[in-house]
Amino acid sequence: MKLVSISFAKFQSGHLHLGIALALCFNQVSSTTNETDRLALLAFKAGITGDPFGVLNAWNDSIGFCQWYGVTCGQRHRRVTVLDLKSQGLSGSMSPHIGNLSFLRQMWLQNNSLDHQIPPQVGQLRRLRELRVDNNSLVGEIPKNISSCSNLVSLFLQYNQLTGEIPAEVGSLSKLRLLTLYSNHLTGSVPSSFGNLSSLEQLYLTLNNLGGSIPQVLGHLPNLRIIAFAGNSLSGTLPSSLLNLSSLAVFDGGNNKIQGTLPTSIGLNLLGLEFFSVSGNQLEGPIPLSISNCTKLNDLELNENRFSGKVPSLENLYELRSLRISANQLGSGKPEDLSFLCSLTNNTKLWRAFIGGNEFGGVLPKCIGNLSTTLTLFALNQNQISGQIPEEIGNCVNLEMLLMNLNHLSGVVPSNIRNLQNLVYLDLGDNNLGGTIPSSLGNLTKLVQLDFGGNNFHGKIPSHLSNCQSLNLLALSNNNLSGAIPPQIMGLSSLTILLNLSRNHLTGVLPVEVGNLRALTGLDVSDNLLGGEIPSSLGDCIALTSLKMGGNLFHGSIPQSIRSLGGIEELDLSHNNLSSQIPAFLAVFHSLKLLNLSYNKFEGMLPRGGVFENATGTFIIGNNELCGGLPEFHLPECISKSFKSKKINIMILSISIIFGVLGMALILFFIYLCWMKKKVNEPVSSWINDSHPNVSYGTLLKATEGFSSVNLIGVGSFGSVYKGILEDNGTIVAVKVLHLVRHGALKSFIVEREALKNIRHLNLLKILTVCSGSDYQGNDFKALVYEYMENGSLEQWLHPNATSYHQNELPKKLNFIQRINIAIDVASALNYLHHQCHIPIVHCDLKPSNILLDAKMVAHVGDFGLAKFLLQSSLNTVAIQMSSISFRGTIGYAPLEYAMGCEVSREGDVYSYGILLLEMFTGLNPTNDIFRDNFTLHSFVAEALPERVLEITDNFLLQERESHLGPYTPQHWLSQSDDIFREGLIMVYKIGVACSYEVPGRRMSIGGVANQLHQIREKLPKLA
Repeated sequence: MKLVSISFAKFQSGHLHLGIALALCFNQVSSTTNETDRLALLAFKAGITGDPFGVLNAWNDSIGFCQWYGVTCGQRHRRVTVLDLKSQGLSGSMSPHIGNLSFLRQMWLQNNSLDHQIPPQVGQLRRLRELRVDNNSLVGEIPKNISSCSNLVSLFLQYNQLTGEIPAEVGSLSKLRLLTLYSNHLTGSVPSSFGNLSSLEQLYLTLNNLGGSIPQVLGHLPNLRIIAFAGNSLSGTLPSSLLNLSSLAVFDGGNNKIQGTLPTSIGLNLLGLEFFSVSGNQLEGPIPLSISNCTKLNDLELNENRFSGKVPSLENLYELRSLRISANQLGSGKPEDLSFLCSLTNNTKLWRAFIGGNEFGGVLPKCIGNLSTTLTLFALNQNQISGQIPEEIGNCVNLEMLLMNLNHLSGVVPSNIRNLQNLVYLDLGDNNLGGTIPSSLGNLTKLVQLDFGGNNFHGKIPSHLSNCQSLNLLALSNNNLSGAIPPQIMGLSSLTILLNLSRNHLTGVLPVEVGNLRALTGLDVSDNLLGGEIPSSLGDCIALTSLKMGGNLFHGSIPQSIRSLGGIEELDLSHNNLSSQIPAFLAVFHSLKLLNLSYNKFEGMLPRGGVFENATGTFIIGNNELCGGLPEFHLPECISKSFKSKKINIMILSISIIFGVLGMALILFFIYLCWMKKKVNEPVSSWINDSHPNVSYGTLLKATEGFSSVNLIGVGSFGSVYKGILEDNGTIVAVKVLHLVRHGALKSFIVEREALKNIRHLNLLKILTVCSGSDYQGNDFKALVYEYMENGSLEQWLHPNATSYHQNELPKKLNFIQRINIAIDVASALNYLHHQCHIPIVHCDLKPSNILLDAKMVAHVGDFGLAKFLLQSSLNTVAIQMSSISFRGTIGYAPLEYAMGCEVSREGDVYSYGILLLEMFTGLNPTNDIFRDNFTLHSFVAEALPERVLEITDNFLLQERESHLGPYTPQHWLSQSDDIFREGLIMVYKIGVACSYEVPGRRMSIGGVANQLHQIREKLPKLA
């Protein structure tokens, strides 16, 4: 009132117009209330502990708060109406002062990492219409006073860690149309007050811990279109009122404990129903006949219940895409059981039908050839279906999966199965099928898994199966197959899961082409008539975890190459004619849990250690010439030689000792002279100790088979890397031989040796030993011996065509989660080097070829030849030597400041990491031809964010995205999964861009990178 009086007084004096005076008045009042909004926003900023992209940096007094990032103000009052900070990687808590933004209508904070509780002051936002805090890490209970937000239309709380019961007060939000609470830890029951949500259209309660029964009052919501409560512990029966709700389009009640039956009238009222799922419950009784009246139904999921009786006609379900009635008690083993399939022949959209795991009998009707050409997945497995497979199956030309296993089918495989060119999975196992395996299966080039096991097939294995270049599983066991194993099949390098040819009548030898199965994890050729020696090429199958060759006619010894199978868990060579001693390297197979060597002709002492210390996991009965071992094996003691032999041996030993001592004294004296001479000229590290003993040149020469090109893994600036097997313990290693003629190679050797002296981290490549001496020609020889990384370098996975040394090597592809895991591993290693070592280390050459992947795809940073200690004031000789190396790094990965002569720094490593991260997800090398002048991988990604994020992403990741968003996913979940995938990519790219700025001071810290990537990974399982 005072302001009004002043303004009006000025008007009275004749100086101002009345309207202007009033406008000034209101502007002054507005500026006062605006201050509340500014302070509330600053309080919100104060609660944020992590802002990786710096979006809140501009929240200061340099500009008005209505121009701050993510803030929108109303035109009239200049008060905050929208707060949009979604997908910015923010961490911290929501300030309770958020409740002072009294004009706020939309608050979008989704896809961040906010934790703590939702402040109850949110209830003060009376004008709030949309609240999105989904996909964060919020904890605690849902505030009860959120009911004060009386204008709330949409409430998104999904994908958090909220606990407690759903407040009954939520039922007073009469304008609420959409409520999503899924993927939390909510308990209690569904509040009956929800019956008051008269405007509610969509209710999502999926994936919580809710119990009790479903309230009948939900059937009184006239506008309810979608209700989803799958994945809880709800019990009782389905409310009849809810299943009479004519507005209902989606009903998802799967995976609960619901009992009872489906009402017979279900199809008379739900005429607009599009999705209906009650899978994974305890429902029983018949499927109602009226279900056929739901003519808009797209998905019908009744699987994993106790439904029984005959399946009704589905002839009116013209829109049906997915039918899932498997794992029930449907059918009665009678001929007419499958007649309902013929009622679907007028449907033109059906793409999957799962009817397995029931009691359907009779023969397959020929009408299946008239099913929609869109049919992609057809599962009839585990029933009582008999008779022949009808020729008409060949009409289903778009089938990708056909499962008919575990039935009573007979006859032969129809010849026109060759028409199913799109088949990926074909399983006819465990039937009574006979005849020969048709060679036309070789035309099905997209096959990934083929199982014909457990039938009566005879004749030879058709070599044409080798045309199926994508097969990762082939099972032909338990048949009457004969003849030799085709080398083409044994050399099918795509096989990665299982090759099972057991329990047939196969003859001949195991083809040497078996060595091509480098990625195979399970091989079973047991119980055949195979003979000859075990091929040494079997040692190339380094991924094997299960090898079964028992019950054949193999002879000779176990080849030494088998020592390469370090990951083997089950090895069965029983019931053969194998002889000689049992190799000692079997005792160092740490993964080996079951070893069966029984009924062979092995002799000599039984090894000790490893699996031989487990009498329940090792079987050696039927080898009469064995001795020693644990008492539990009941073997005789190994007989010592005669006393005379002992005496002669003692004499020889004594003489040997005398001459040995004299010789050793001379050798030591000679070595001492050489050492004294060399000590002046070459710095010697004190690092070589008992934990890292020096290995000889001869040992490495033998381990790598004379540094054979066959064992060459890679070639770098200062050396070549070979795969080797140390003879004394069978350890597989990687040997880096330094090219000492190259300038800087010796310094690289010293640097790497010193850098790895005292550091220990899961994600750093472990050095086992070194060799510093001379070769047999007297030339200086230096090598570093590392643990062997089974999956090679990241370079080979990102750009396989450019880096593969073996033409038969499998194409390598990394999915989204694998890339995130590798990125986290590398960030963790850098964080350790930069901040957790006693003396910080800068790697200086981070790039894909220096990141190695072990058998479990864990990343290890290697090649410290250009590393530098950040010694600060504690300079020593080694540090000075390292600093003498000039430009560090590799073009494309090294930061620009290095090229201008700046000192190396942690920020330089962060730059290299940022480029590496962008390369991992775009699939583009930073030296790609498209990057010229000032156009770089950094600018390429920065310019595309965020709208064109999918355009710049590696095609394989987009294909993976399609698999997540494909027909297997219910339609109403697609947009959410797409959002998570896209937002995850955006966050990754923003991290990469933030790490690779030209100005070092603008780059993220590596610790912040690791934290952000961990938060991205926590959200990724929600894609599934």
